[in-house]
Amino acid sequence: MRILFITSSRIGDAVISTGILETLRTRNPGARVTVACGAVAAGVFERMPGLERLIVFEKEFLDFHWLRLWAKLVGKFWDVVVDVRGSGLALFLAARRRHFLRGGRRPGRRYEQLGRAMGFVPAPLPVAWTNAADEEKAAALLQGPVIGLGPTANWSGKIWPPERFVAAFESLAAQLPGARAAVFAGPGEQEGRLAAPVIAALPGAINFAGALSLPEVSACLKRCALFIGNDSGLMHLAAAAGTPTLGLFGRSRVEEYAPAGRKTAAAVAPGVSGEAPMEGLTVDAVVAAAKRLL
Repeated sequence: MRILFITSSRIGDAVISTGILETLRTRNPGARVTVACGAVAAGVFERMPGLERLIVFEKEFLDFHWLRLWAKLVGKFWDVVVDVRGSGLALFLAARRRHFLRGGRRPGRRYEQLGRAMGFVPAPLPVAWTNAADEEKAAALLQGPVIGLGPTANWSGKIWPPERFVAAFESLAAQLPGARAAVFAGPGEQEGRLAAPVIAALPGAINFAGALSLPEVSACLKRCALFIGNDSGLMHLAAAAGTPTLGLFGRSRVEEYAPAGRKTAAAVAPGVSGEAPMEGLTVDAVVAAAKRLL
């Protein structure tokens, strides 16, 4: 069986889609899976069992990227095509079954929207794939109790003030004797700049800003006693890895993008959903929610 899975160029949305892909894979043992996604999200899928091909494509002028992707796929017959981006590309491929999963604002959690569209009840939770080498590296890097912090996001409206991350960690560390902070951030100058104040204020923190591949990040997150982070790809990855995950929300919609995992919660700034300033979210509120998770 051949499965084609076309998914997001963003890490968070790609992670959210992993639950339906993992369900397809496990229901069809031996299936050969091709995943097409953006370059930033490629690491989400690199360790997936049964992965035959990973195609990276980026948006181009006049949507030429869809034509280039079609040229790479048209020569094969697909048993199942799932297009999470709702592009319509599958209409022009030879396929037995096609699933178009639309984006846009709709009621309910995004992972549940995807599950319903595929007919999976209950909707499967996202997963994080790693291999033995990733787990060994994480074991060498993280020992003892660790609280993961994710102080970055893809736009300023999602970012909780860095000094509050520091204050929340210091309060929670008293509950976990010997706890260290691990600061996670993606590669690039902007991510490093956003993480820098938290790293500077916590001299004993482990600095993972731009230092690991996504599978290695997943393995390290699995070893954290708790992860606290802004609404971001890292937050979704932590939840998928099974880490107790507290997502921080203000100017993004918690009812759609709250972390989805076995042990998750959200701390939400007071105000209109999706419009509340992050400055309204207090340290006390975050610490109280984190203690409930711990």
